[in-house]
Amino acid sequence: MISIEIIRDQTDLVRTAMKNRGYDAPLDDVLDLDRQRRSAISEADELRARRNDVSREIGKSKDKPRELIDEMRQVGGRIRELEGVLRELDDVLKERLLSIPNIPQDDAPIGLDDTANIVVRSVGIAPEKSFELKPHWELGPSLDAIDFERGVKLSGSRFYVLHGKGATLQRALITWMLNFHGREHGYTEVYLPYLVGRDTMTASGHLPHFQEEMYHDEEDDLWMLPTAEPGITSLHRDEILEAGALPLYYVAHTPCWRREKFSAGRDTRGIKRVHQFEKVEMYKFVEPDSSSDELQKLVADAESVAAALEIPYRVLELCTGDLSAPAVKAFDVEMWAPGAEEWLEVSSCSNCTDYQARRAMIRYRPERGARPRYVHTLNGSGLGLSRVMIAVLENYQQEDGSIVIPEVLRPYTGFDKIEAPAN
Repeated sequence: MISIEIIRDQTDLVRTAMKNRGYDAPLDDVLDLDRQRRSAISEADELRARRNDVSREIGKSKDKPRELIDEMRQVGGRIRELEGVLRELDDVLKERLLSIPNIPQDDAPIGLDDTANIVVRSVGIAPEKSFELKPHWELGPSLDAIDFERGVKLSGSRFYVLHGKGATLQRALITWMLNFHGREHGYTEVYLPYLVGRDTMTASGHLPHFQEEMYHDEEDDLWMLPTAEPGITSLHRDEILEAGALPLYYVAHTPCWRREKFSAGRDTRGIKRVHQFEKVEMYKFVEPDSSSDELQKLVADAESVAAALEIPYRVLELCTGDLSAPAVKAFDVEMWAPGAEEWLEVSSCSNCTDYQARRAMIRYRPERGARPRYVHTLNGSGLGLSRVMIAVLENYQQEDGSIVIPEVLRPYTGFDKIEAPAN
């Protein structure tokens, strides 16, 4: 959440930021509500001061002046009226503020959609193959590793079943990634509830921005995680972290659920864009002065997974219109899928500065006894499993249709190849 002081004092900056995002923010409405709120506070404070002065005057007087007593009754009634007005204004103003995305960093590329994203670097070259490469939606069924028909039978379109060594490969990737980030990068693993409350989704910025894309249980007002990010954000909601506690690095594996309502007709083949998938998420709570450097480290942590799997990848810097609502700067890591002949986003690493911390009231003390400040938060996939599965299957396919398992995964799979079942 952007502070009202920034909107009030740097209105032109915020207007430009929203224009660069392509977002129609209710800034005039917010400013009007803020003026009404400050006016009501000022009037209430003046009336309370008047009531205190008159109370002292009446207390010193032997006679109780009727006109002053009547005036105080009116003053008390007006104060109560103003307190009710303030409660309503606070609620409406908070609702408006929650709808406004973060202000992109000055050096974020300006553009309204992903065509303005910038390729920062490309790493690795896909090896030449002497045979025609197949996409994963052909490889998976031929190896009895992915069953699309039964996924549809169980749940409908955009669901799938992993079978046999396909299921084991995904489990191996998850376990290896969690161990890798813990051992190599210093993240602490956490296990989260898969259903979380409205306050949790609001704190991370997924509500109201992502509401139409999430699955919701109306009876208990619980939301199915679209990623581990909301859950980890609220681990320290309403807390003040003591001096020396930062930085905090967390990693979690969760299944993720997304409606994909805005991608109708896109990427319908295979497991690229589905309603349920697995993801390993990295998350950081850091001091404000270090968050820019921490973003670069976060991107490097995501890249290292692709590098260890020996799959070609590239890094893109996202433009203003492609940033998530909480992010001020972000980078995507994309793996090459040679069968489908496309780049697949497997991680999006974002610096959210104090946007989520303000919503979640997460603060820290820079030193013992110091006034609390808002932390900065960062998040990034480490990585998204369905697309990593695609990249592994398509990059490691052999001429006979089998899949060689990447070397780093073999201790976790217990086998080094996926072959078609014997007829």
